[in-house]
Amino acid sequence: MPEKIEVLVDGGKATPGPPLGPALGPLGVNVVEIVKSVNDKTKAFAGMKVPVKILIDPKTKKYEIEVGTPPTSALILKELGLEKGSGSTKATKVGNLTASQIVKIGEMKKESLLGKSKRERFLEVAGTCVSMGITIDGKDARLVKEEVGLGKYDKTISG
Repeated sequence: MPEKIEVLVDGGKATPGPPLGPALGPLGVNVVEIVKSVNDKTKAFAGMKVPVKILIDPKTKKYEIEVGTPPTSALILKELGLEKGSGSTKATKVGNLTASQIVKIGEMKKESLLGKSKRERFLEVAGTCVSMGITIDGKDARLVKEEVGLGKYDKTISG
């Protein structure tokens, strides 16, 4: 039965100190090696808290690292440098993302979004923009979702 350790770390900045070190130390594994792996896998989320699950086989000392992702809304806010979305999404737009930024967020959330293709993930992230009062390429996110359906963003999405 593998040991399971679940922690929240700063993206790309985990250290052998708490919370990882004290949890890993008693298991007799190479803490520095695991911390390095965690940092490699979380560096895309720099400046954010990232959920990490480490599964360790106590006999062989082999480990597996599963990295969760922050919510889509948190990635959008970080990309825009905002603290929160709009309180009135129809009346107040609080930021603007480019289609390329939407693709980037979709790729960061690849493992946890329902969409299997880049296009489906793009639409999911755009849907979050609708509910946060964020425009895409200066247009209402609802309009962009329609345009994706018409193929106007195919080059950017597949690019």
